[in-house]
Amino acid sequence: MFALPKLPYPYEALAPAMSDRTLHFHHDKHHRTYVEKTNELIEKSGQQASSLEEVIKAAAAKGKEGVTLFNNAAQAWNHGFFWECMTPKKAEPSGELADAIDQAFGDIADLAKTFVAEGAAHFGSGWVWLVAEGSGKLSIVTTHDADDMVMRAGRTPVLVCDLWEHAYYLDKQNDRKGFLETWIAGLANWEFAGKQFAAAKGRGQAWRYPAALAHAESV
Repeated sequence: MFALPKLPYPYEALAPAMSDRTLHFHHDKHHRTYVEKTNELIEKSGQQASSLEEVIKAAAAKGKEGVTLFNNAAQAWNHGFFWECMTPKKAEPSGELADAIDQAFGDIADLAKTFVAEGAAHFGSGWVWLVAEGSGKLSIVTTHDADDMVMRAGRTPVLVCDLWEHAYYLDKQNDRKGFLETWIAGLANWEFAGKQFAAAKGRGQAWRYPAALAHAESV
């Protein structure tokens, strides 16, 4: 069974950009529910799974029959990745990633504008991603609901921000644009993004959800 990963920082560490109240609701309730439902569905099916990535791909391959498992497993994965994409230690992109940002967007300010604009314009719930194509070229894409990058062959996620209202409503009400502006300016973890970009270029392993544990150790 899969576990709910701990946050890589204290709940209050991202304030005031993201409050501890939001993190408690988002992590302890929303993410936990996705993980618990994923485990429940896997257990009912009797299937064995060593990685959440395998679960997501297998569920997607089943079409309508696997949609409930896909939605919960993909949301568990997306949230696990999302926590890593934030940090209380603000820093700018550096090295090869900074060069790639300049090449794709002009500079970090233009990347931020595009990221915010794409996320704010996305209709309904979903995610806004900075991704590296197979060659390392950067682009910004959005996905709807639970859709993720696990199913996107040739694309490595570099950063993601949650567009579901539970990510920002307690702090920003319905101001998604304001949330995204605050997020990209103050919370984006560019050190983690740099590691993901290096993995996209073939150096190192891209982030994976923590491997399945024994049932007694799950959520």
